[in-house]
Amino acid sequence: MKIIISILFICGLAFFVIFMSLLEPQNLLGTEFDVRVINGFTNNSSLPLVVWCSSKENDLGGRALQEKDDFSWRLRTNCWGSSYNHFVCTMKWDEKRRRFDAFKIPRDIQRCGPLRKCSWLVREDGFYFSNDEVNWKKDFSW
Repeated sequence: MKIIISILFICGLAFFVIFMSLLEPQNLLGTEFDVRVINGFTNNSSLPLVVWCSSKENDLGGRALQEKDDFSWRLRTNCWGSSYNHFVCTMKWDEKRRRFDAFKIPRDIQRCGPLRKCSWLVREDGFYFSNDEVNWKKDFSW
């Protein structure tokens, strides 16, 4: 009897995994997202925007971005939603400094849209988000 229950459980589990992979394969295999931070300052001539981004498991390092320069990376989510998928960036420009979540699964999995593009435009008055790099919405100030 125990063997039959074990076999039924394993078959049920296998059926569930197959069904989920056919229904929503990105949940099983993960989904790729492109994250991009763009220096949108209009007059920062000699002062670059300094950007440093990392997750718990992956330090992407720092960059000094001049006007219109960008810093981008690609990540793949996993079905566990680990901190590997949570990227935090620290921005510094002149005397201003701000730390923010550049990518966080609960917030961005839908927000980044069908193109899976999560773009940040940093301007003098704040941080703007877009999932198509055409329509920008101010998310927060410095």
